Amino acid sequence: MTQLFTNARLVLPDEGEPRSGTLLIEDDRILEVGDSAATETKAQIDCKGRILAPGIVDLGVFAIDKPAFHFGGITRAALMPDQAPVLDLPAMIKHNAVEGKPDLWSHPIAAATKGLEGMQIAEIGLMKRSGAKAVATGREWIANSSLMLKILQYCKSLDLPLLVHSEDASLTDGAVATESETATRLGLSSATAAAETISIARDIALVRETGAHVHFRQVTTADGLDIIRAAKSEGLSVTCGITPAHLLLSDIAISDFRTFTRLSPPLRSEDNRLACIAAVKDGTIDVIASGHDPRGVEDKRLPYAEAAPGMAGAETLLALSLTLVRDGTISIGRLFELLSTNPAKILGVDAGLLRSGYEADFILIDEDSPWQVDTRKMAAAAGNTPFDGLPVQGRVTAIYKGGRAC
Repeated sequence: MTQLFTNARLVLPDEGEPRSGTLLIEDDRILEVGDSAATETKAQIDCKGRILAPGIVDLGVFAIDKPAFHFGGITRAALMPDQAPVLDLPAMIKHNAVEGKPDLWSHPIAAATKGLEGMQIAEIGLMKRSGAKAVATGREWIANSSLMLKILQYCKSLDLPLLVHSEDASLTDGAVATESETATRLGLSSATAAAETISIARDIALVRETGAHVHFRQVTTADGLDIIRAAKSEGLSVTCGITPAHLLLSDIAISDFRTFTRLSPPLRSEDNRLACIAAVKDGTIDVIASGHDPRGVEDKRLPYAEAAPGMAGAETLLALSLTLVRDGTISIGRLFELLSTNPAKILGVDAGLLRSGYEADFILIDEDSPWQVDTRKMAAAAGNTPFDGLPVQGRVTAIYKGGRAC
């Protein structure tokens, strides 16, 4: 089936601002982007002047939550191996790869170690054959440097990126906040932000040794970003990501003990938050992801120190990220590099761009549509967002996966 989307404002590669034009697709692929001539043989869809952008590729979610993903414009999600059971066997990769299809594609990420226990390397090669596009250490950092070196050697030989969590557990054990005046005043167990810096420095030294590609899933400190910036200037194969929470909130947000602000890594100081904004602007940060981790009341309706970390981020990912565009920090073209193009490139899939031959995964957006984040009305499996009650702008009005409306 051939379809022509007309009267659209297209978010195109290497262009900062949307350009008026049309999108021609056939079956599940993009045929032509630009100014296709309309004919009577094509089904035509009038986009009514709305933004037409690549579908969001959410890199590193902890649950496949299709209603939330559809609301947020997410057409592909890379599923972290922290599941029950852990994604450490080929059969588990195959099973989770079909979840959500056909209108959402799940890309399960292989566990780097058996059971994510950081003791033995998992069957990474077999999991790649079963469809794994990446490997991850899960919610924890691998402290054993010898084991980490071997994992990176395997990943290099298999041409697989390794997603790592960057916190030295020997420094963060038992901590629920970043060491700061706020944590001291609240009497919360805290850890130095250097726990992130130390872990990043070790892993980059091993990247230098092996040539493997490491993606630091969340980098939230100025010092950590400086190390990554220097590694990139060396030409090392490193990328890094962040969530909107760490771009828009500082540790002041934990002051009322709201467990929805209990995150991993914890919220940082205002200086670190501003450093993260600067890193988005200068290109040091490659990916903005939702960190989608819906937690029910049994995990969050607890004293702050006992609550599980995590937030439901899929529904708010786009609207919160558009704040960076409205503030003049980045262009909308750069935003979709962060949300779509770069995550797809890391996974090695033909998506995340409006380009001939790519999958016809795209969304229509009314960037000015106002709405309010409300945990009671969220489509997610649980509404544990630190942005409850926040007025936002930007709503997905239509989502297409493989050329079909979802």
